[in-house]
Amino acid sequence: MLTQAIINQPQAAILAMDAVVKRAVVVDDAIAIRPIMNLGLSFDHRINDGLQATRFLRKVKDLLETIDDTGSLM
Repeated sequence: MLTQAIINQPQAAILAMDAVVKRAVVVDDAIAIRPIMNLGLSFDHRINDGLQATRFLRKVKDLLETIDDTGSLM
């Protein structure tokens, strides 16, 4: 199931994050189990350009994928 957030005035955008679940994905032509999370971005087209919104969502994705979960939070 995918979450789709609804923006309310005066919001310009809202990011929805679904739960992290383990799913089968293809990695280097092999099937592997990986944690997957869906991101959904709803935004007001009168305020934000689709290209900017896509770049923002891509940056969030890249940052989440590069988190070192073995490091400390400090």
